[in-house]
Amino acid sequence: MKIVAGVATDIGRVREGNEDSYLVEPPLFAVADGMGGHRGGEVASQLALETIEERFRAGEGSLSEQVRLANRAVFDRSANDRKVAGMGTTLTAAIVTGEQAHLVHVGDTRAYLLRAGAMRQLTQDHTLVARMVRTGEISAEEAEVHPHRNVLTRVVGTEPDVVVDEETIGLLEGDRLLLCSDGLTGMVTEDQIRAILEAATNAQEAADRLVRAANRAGGVDNITALVLEAVVGDEDPAEHPADAVRTMPAPVAPPATRTDATALDRRRLIRWGVVAAAAAVVLLVGFFAFRAWLDTRWYVGVSDGGNVAIYQGIPASVLGFELSHIEVETPIAAAQALATGFHDGLNEGINVGSRSEANQLVAQIRKDVGQATRGSKGGSP
Repeated sequence: MKIVAGVATDIGRVREGNEDSYLVEPPLFAVADGMGGHRGGEVASQLALETIEERFRAGEGSLSEQVRLANRAVFDRSANDRKVAGMGTTLTAAIVTGEQAHLVHVGDTRAYLLRAGAMRQLTQDHTLVARMVRTGEISAEEAEVHPHRNVLTRVVGTEPDVVVDEETIGLLEGDRLLLCSDGLTGMVTEDQIRAILEAATNAQEAADRLVRAANRAGGVDNITALVLEAVVGDEDPAEHPADAVRTMPAPVAPPATRTDATALDRRRLIRWGVVAAAAAVVLLVGFFAFRAWLDTRWYVGVSDGGNVAIYQGIPASVLGFELSHIEVETPIAAAQALATGFHDGLNEGINVGSRSEANQLVAQIRKDVGQATRGSKGGSP
């Protein structure tokens, strides 16, 4: 079985940097989506994939063991470098040999298999809402608009060790395997992804079109799509892209219009169209600028479950829409933190200047709670 790969990645239309990384080292392929700010996210995703690539080339352990080594590398770098403290990354990787693909997965990057016009998701998202859907607390439709839909429950690099999902699937001629970041799945529906994968003439065209579709839908996050196509034949390394691919969205032609009005009416209609389009552009630019600004705001507050949590955004809402989301929920009970008397603003949200400062504040809260707990035990009879 021969695997032909196509890959595309793009910064999107809102972010200031691309925190996604990908790896094409046949028979190893991977996509990682970093978190922890521009520098932290980029470092986390690149370091994870570099570690996996080095261990793979050296033949050290299985793919899941290589991911755990990458987890430790990111965790240690985060602990020793304050500039990237708290960073982490999601990761989905595959080793394709013969007629099999062995997948490993952590986080909310995804793998899909397209076969004979039908597409299915091969990975399970490690997010709070995905867990709530699996337990029946909310529906899949509710999960799509849930305010905590971006909260991850499992990430590479935030803990000393990580649990890695694994699955092995058989491949048939004509199968297309997609590894992608949530910048794609958050913008493009699965039906649209299936249609693009099916209609594209080759793997590279499919990857390019998927990225363009995500950008047309808003491109609010970095986007990466890595498409693998199984064809009959001997493996040829030349079929794989060797260098990074950056694609920009192709211009979209305006829809054709038809009118039976007079030339004057047509000109008036065009003028109104230009004004409306300009207004829409101003509103859209304002929205994305505001969204980008929100991404630079951080605070420490209380989750719905009553625990101390790190939020990205500001502690406010507009017309019922929350202007923040939980990035990390800690196991520290907010009631215990408030009982120390040092963190009275927790319920309203304690604003900090960066994700790093948020991590430092959480560490201080954990220390204060621990001291209060020890003091209470010491005073007991």
